[in-house]
Amino acid sequence: MQQVVIAKPYQFVPPHHGNLWPWLMQKWLPSHTRRKWGVEWPTFHGLDRLKASLQAGHGVLLAPNHCRPCDPFVLALLGAELHQSFYTMASWHLFMQGRVQRWLLRHAGVFSVFREGLDREALKTASQLLTEARRPVVIFPEGVITRGNDRLGYVMDGVAFIARSAAKARAKAEPPGQVIIHPVALRYTFGGDLRQAIEPVLDLLERRIGWFRYSGTSLVERVRRLGEAFLSVKEVEYFGGAQPGLRAERLPRLIDRVLEPLEQRYLSGRREATTVARIKKLRAAILPALTNGEGSAEEQATRWRHLDDCSFAQVLESYPRGYIDGEPTVERLLETVERYEEDSSDEARIHRPLHCRIDIGEALPVTADRPRGEADPLTAQLEDRLKTMLAASAHLCHPWKE
Repeated sequence: MQQVVIAKPYQFVPPHHGNLWPWLMQKWLPSHTRRKWGVEWPTFHGLDRLKASLQAGHGVLLAPNHCRPCDPFVLALLGAELHQSFYTMASWHLFMQGRVQRWLLRHAGVFSVFREGLDREALKTASQLLTEARRPVVIFPEGVITRGNDRLGYVMDGVAFIARSAAKARAKAEPPGQVIIHPVALRYTFGGDLRQAIEPVLDLLERRIGWFRYSGTSLVERVRRLGEAFLSVKEVEYFGGAQPGLRAERLPRLIDRVLEPLEQRYLSGRREATTVARIKKLRAAILPALTNGEGSAEEQATRWRHLDDCSFAQVLESYPRGYIDGEPTVERLLETVERYEEDSSDEARIHRPLHCRIDIGEALPVTADRPRGEADPLTAQLEDRLKTMLAASAHLCHPWKE
């Protein structure tokens, strides 16, 4: 699994505010996105909505779904289309992958957020950038890459919190200003030959687990069988044997089997409502001792293993229930095989060409005051809008035919 948790004291990385480097990067971006990720120039829908918000001087927060690693680059192509650069919030671990990447991210307007705790500096910076309204701010409300273009993941409250903080500041400004959120739906479609793309990956994954290839097995059945095999292997690891029942029932059971012992040890058995929140809480409890170098070498190794358990639970949660049941689309099969390869080797090969449709939704006006209650209704409104927009473009994907 990819290393997304860094055992070093966190230091906030602010964005560079100049315009020259973002402008130069936009010239390089289309060829890089096509070469690196296989994504052609997107089609844009609803551009006039975003243009109107920018012309009105609003503080603009763009909230896209996050189904592929290339999403930030594709969003930057939206900026190139508008001749407008963005600020983007990104996980701190991306800044820790070398000085060159750190420099490029900063100068592209990206700033860090510490996902394993409350990052007041990141929240403050995002709110300030929205208040100043010099550029739109991009925040992915799911917080993680889902690799599921047809299913929206858990939408966190951070977007609503930041937007309301900025709305409060803008309301007090002279003259007062407004903050709005534009939901952005990214819909990818695959323009290549699916069989030619994924059969080599299936061959490789089947060989890794010692299987012979069955020439009479359909492509869909091969993908399903591999999923069953991977799940059974992990059930043997955590339960001692493969479990009965449908996969939709077994996945939550396995997640609980992974996380509950950790919650007993680190959180006195306390459990959050969602898997994403459970993992975040656990990481925040496990990481400080590693960052501070506390405990024996054996304790350090145990905590690293427990962080790996958290990452594995997050991987399990990212598999949408019933995603390739019935007659799955070309894109669902491709995403599932990409997920298999990435989860077993930390890297998924690029399948090209990918086409992306970018839909900019109607502006959601943000008020400074949050209504009373546990959940912010603005979060629910954003989630509902994104789901509706993704459903509206689902017709672009067609079922796979053998």
